[in-house]
Amino acid sequence: MLNAVVSPRVPKYQELLWPVVEALRALGGSGSISEIDTQVAAQQGFSEELQSVSHLDGPNSEVGYRSAWARSYLKKMGLATNTGRGVWALTPRGRNVTADEIEPLRRECLKDLREARAAVAEEAGPDEDSSGVDAAWQDDLLKAVLDLDPTAFERLCQRLLREAGFSRTQVTGKTGDGGIDGLGVYRVSLVSFQVFFQAKRWRNSVGAKEVRDFRGAMAGRGEKGLLITTSTFTADAKAEASRDGAPPVDLLDGTTLCDLLVEHRIGVTVQERMVRDIAADVGTQAVASWSRGAPGHMEPVADLSPVMSMGPL
Repeated sequence: MLNAVVSPRVPKYQELLWPVVEALRALGGSGSISEIDTQVAAQQGFSEELQSVSHLDGPNSEVGYRSAWARSYLKKMGLATNTGRGVWALTPRGRNVTADEIEPLRRECLKDLREARAAVAEEAGPDEDSSGVDAAWQDDLLKAVLDLDPTAFERLCQRLLREAGFSRTQVTGKTGDGGIDGLGVYRVSLVSFQVFFQAKRWRNSVGAKEVRDFRGAMAGRGEKGLLITTSTFTADAKAEASRDGAPPVDLLDGTTLCDLLVEHRIGVTVQERMVRDIAADVGTQAVASWSRGAPGHMEPVADLSPVMSMGPL
């Protein structure tokens, strides 16, 4: 009789609200998404098995997906804020909030969201409101990248490195290369060095073993390595990549890969959309404008939102 394989229980997003606050405090009040997720995993003692649980059939981890919702709700609760560069920071209220205050604030936030939806006749439940998730287009892009065959993905990584400033970039594609998919030369001012890269078109998270194996493949051939994946890296993998006494391995996860593809316009079409946000404040604005003897006017606010579609590589 076969025993059923039971996946580890992943905390719900509301169970991650306080851990994210604690992680941001430990990081000095602000941090990147990767830093926050790594800190949460370390503080909560998440196993590598738990961090490897995928969200649906996509390349992202379930705990990473729920952490994103936690950050989104912390923002709606007025406890955190974020920038366009993916850096999150605690607000003054977030720096002083206590663990006991988190759940009442969440319930108050949900109540406000329900009232707001009712006011505009929206029927989506709180967990279907994606307004706080900035990376919806990334899922579509990652799925398109996952549909590439392994050779095409390696060529995509090669093109990305070239666009990022690497020279003499090549895909090895040799049997028995020990996991090395290619190499390139990167120059910083007067110094240049060879970088080996490995491209993992994975849905599951990349663990510490894969980092060690890649480093072993580089032994005696080079000191710089770049591990690229469509998925995520576990906290143990990140720790292994920067372990003292071992050649460092730089990690590039699926989220960063998407951002770089957009930045360098590789395999994507980016359409810029301008949204005019016009607020009526006739009384104040009119008086202020007329007092200066100039006609009143309103300034549009530009919102540049990338719309993604895979194009030719």
